[in-house]
Amino acid sequence: MKKTLAALLLLGMPALALAKVPVVASFSIIADMTREIGGDRVDVVSLVGPDQDAHVFQPSPADIKKVSAAKVLVTNGLGLEGWMTRLDKAANFRGAVVVASKGIKTRQAPEEEHADEDHGHDHGDVDPHAWHDPARVQTYIKNISAGLIQADPAGKAEYQRRAADYAAKVKAVDDWAKQQFAAVPVAKRKILTSHDAFGYLGERYQLKVLAIQGVSTESEASAKGVAQLTRQVRKEGVKAIFMENMSDARLLKQLSTEAKVQIGGKLYADALSGPSGPAASYLQLMRYNVDTIVKSFR
Repeated sequence: MKKTLAALLLLGMPALALAKVPVVASFSIIADMTREIGGDRVDVVSLVGPDQDAHVFQPSPADIKKVSAAKVLVTNGLGLEGWMTRLDKAANFRGAVVVASKGIKTRQAPEEEHADEDHGHDHGDVDPHAWHDPARVQTYIKNISAGLIQADPAGKAEYQRRAADYAAKVKAVDDWAKQQFAAVPVAKRKILTSHDAFGYLGERYQLKVLAIQGVSTESEASAKGVAQLTRQVRKEGVKAIFMENMSDARLLKQLSTEAKVQIGGKLYADALSGPSGPAASYLQLMRYNVDTIVKSFR
């Protein structure tokens, strides 16, 4: 009897060892960072998928179930996921909540930005797109690692090792990006995008970023605002105009026509590409965006 019990216990051990920590991440970029740090110890589900817009996301009953079953919930914070509070309450979530951006130095949103209170995407005075600065992402890595350790103390050494490895890769991308932009005179580093998602990138690499919409894709650009921006594009000689993978390009095309400047390509702002795309991970997103921008200056 004792031998049978021991055998059953031994048979059950691999299954227990393979059990992964269920994690829900708010959107694709945060999910990718969490997978990099968590490795095989975690099973990460992203609420907002690749090429989808976290600004306008509306949780479904299926999303409530995902959060209810999770042990860790990882968000960006800074007002990006205005829908998260309602989702958290609806799911009666009892696990660890990780705000990846906690403790970073934030960038102020443009003064003309106004929130749509009915949809709950109020960013207040803060720009939430901090992941476009690899230096700030180092704080994301520390916060995500600490949250996983809190939920799964047995994996502490593994999480710390993977976090250190990932931090080194992010720093390498930052160093590479600095070299790429260094080849372009600061006076020429000007771009126009669909919405104001690249302010942190601009701050990090001395890049002037103009945008048709504010920090939320829900903010609406007025005809007067587009006209003013068109004049500014002409006056400053902006040659680099980019669409975004999850934004409506109609206003950008209108401005491109009126300013007589061609659209130079697509950038990945608030979401990764699909697995076969050029920005299937955060590191790929950074390299693709920087390379695309720098090439446009040439």
